[in-house]
Amino acid sequence: MLLNGYKKELFRAKCNPHFKSLHCYAHLEDDISDVIPYLNTVFGGTSYQKNPPSVMFQNNGRLIAVHSGKIAINALKDEAEADRILNWITNEINQIWENRHEIEPSESVPEKPRVIEVLKLLPKTNCRECGQPTCMVFSTLAVQGIKDSNDCPQIDPENKKLLDNYLGTE
Repeated sequence: MLLNGYKKELFRAKCNPHFKSLHCYAHLEDDISDVIPYLNTVFGGTSYQKNPPSVMFQNNGRLIAVHSGKIAINALKDEAEADRILNWITNEINQIWENRHEIEPSESVPEKPRVIEVLKLLPKTNCRECGQPTCMVFSTLAVQGIKDSNDCPQIDPENKKLLDNYLGTE
């Protein structure tokens, strides 16, 4: 087992304490630097840094950043969601580490999604049903991993599939 435990820290964004979503840091008990290239391969990292090692990826509309001594998760509903995701990522880290001989580690990342390509797949009605003022704002949040196709009530089923594929969230 590579990761034995962590200390959880929940907080709201300091720039706007009125935001309802929580953010979470898991301060790790173990240095997990060696597993980071394997995590990048398995999760298709959206950002990878060699020194110091870190990888960022999306999972169910959440951005998760894994560093050698810390995991950061954004836009959480509550502490229960933080616990669920931390439990999941801890298990994944340990399982990937155990199976590393079957995984080719990678330090590269695919091309990042483009706002205009996301916008092309949206209905462009600026309906605000997603909670954003425009489809352009929604597109910007989607490429950042904050929103996904499930957050757009008016997207047609075919474009939903295309958007999920494009964002890598299917």
